[in-house]
Amino acid sequence: MVTAKDVKELRERTGAGMMDCKKALTECDGDMDKAIDWLREKGIAKAAKKSDRIAAEGLTRVGVEGNTAVIFEVNSETDFVAKNEQFLKLLDDIKTALFAAKPATLEEALSASCNGSTIADELTNATAKIGEKITLRRFAVVEKSDDEFFGSYMHMGGNISALAVLKGKADEKVAKELAMQIASMAPQYVTRNDMPAEVVEHERKVQTEIVKNDDKLASKPEKVLAGIIEGKISKNLKDLCLVEQEFFLNPDQKVGQYLKETGVEVVSFTRYLVGEGIEKRSDNFAEEVMSQAFGK
Repeated sequence: MVTAKDVKELRERTGAGMMDCKKALTECDGDMDKAIDWLREKGIAKAAKKSDRIAAEGLTRVGVEGNTAVIFEVNSETDFVAKNEQFLKLLDDIKTALFAAKPATLEEALSASCNGSTIADELTNATAKIGEKITLRRFAVVEKSDDEFFGSYMHMGGNISALAVLKGKADEKVAKELAMQIASMAPQYVTRNDMPAEVVEHERKVQTEIVKNDDKLASKPEKVLAGIIEGKISKNLKDLCLVEQEFFLNPDQKVGQYLKETGVEVVSFTRYLVGEGIEKRSDNFAEEVMSQAFGK
């Protein structure tokens, strides 16, 4: 009889999915060593060997269904895996699973039902079959009220995805343009009021030191220097705020002006760039392939 404890142990030892481990143990009458060999023969256990690799490529996805939207990032080791049909299907399956489960944490997301197993198992299986480490790095399930509307945009097939929750006069064109603004210009906050005090204070310290070390400014009255510092802070931080950015379709206009003209308010937004913040390896992948192929 195959127990849950046995399945858990086999999964830990091989990195294979839960359903694959259960099947292996069943096929091998509960013999752990034979089950490991069975998984290796099926090409499933090799996924565990890739657990320490850096997955910094991949794709993002964004989708909207009624009052719910999902945005997520799935990583791979190389960018050409993003063209793999199995990888693309995996993204569609994960999106469906996220809509159904509406998880709040990554742990809940990985445990969400997907194709009769879980997202975690589907990722493990994909790692084994594709031959690269595949991971669900991050996601967001966003809900809106009936008087709000979504704006979404996916750039370059999913290299960047952006999702905005908007309020006011619903307009698909405006919604898409605002999502494109977020994708292309990478704001971090909607307005200056949303910016944490420590971000502003850090910039103030930096600009104060710069002014102090400027011989041309050092002799100016303290009140004048304070004004100069605040001006520099405003200039350097404005691009972090969506409403203060130049509108990408009309650089002479601020996004805030565009919002006022269209009668739209940005409630919140989410932007994912593939591999953002991940330290990518500097290995020459072509050399690695040659090394594996010829044993060098």
